[in-house]
Amino acid sequence: MKYATTIGERTYRVEVLDDHRILLDGKPYEVDFTAIGNQPVYSLLINGRSLEAHAVPRGDGWQILLHGKMFEARVEDEQAIRMRALTRPAAESGGEFALRAPMPGLVVGIPAAEGQPIAKGEALVILESMKMQNELRSPKDGTVLEIRVQPGQAVEQNQVLLLLG
Repeated sequence: MKYATTIGERTYRVEVLDDHRILLDGKPYEVDFTAIGNQPVYSLLINGRSLEAHAVPRGDGWQILLHGKMFEARVEDEQAIRMRALTRPAAESGGEFALRAPMPGLVVGIPAAEGQPIAKGEALVILESMKMQNELRSPKDGTVLEIRVQPGQAVEQNQVLLLLG
């Protein structure tokens, strides 16, 4: 599984290879990660170096205390990264936007209707993939021009689901 972890202005690419090996920005590391008791304290072994971190979930990220320094980290998995990449260009342009399936799946709901005004962030299509339901949200304000799928329909990755103007 691949993740992007953003701390401050820098984003790190993390790929978990197995329980004890990761790639951090392409560089391999041997790791061991253990929670200590019922506390938000974790023991880390990274290439034989021992670290102790205090990590607490905060909003959409984590607050981490490591070596007396506090860090705010945001972690996105591979799926969230793909979904953000697919919606970013449309959010930056003022033209028509084609909502595409970020992965193969099954349409389980369409909260939007043709002709409906939509605000940025509103759900357009609910897609189930790998036993998880994902709300595909609008990257901008607009109007639903055309819905090209229906509930119960299987879709392929990159298939156009809906047009937004």
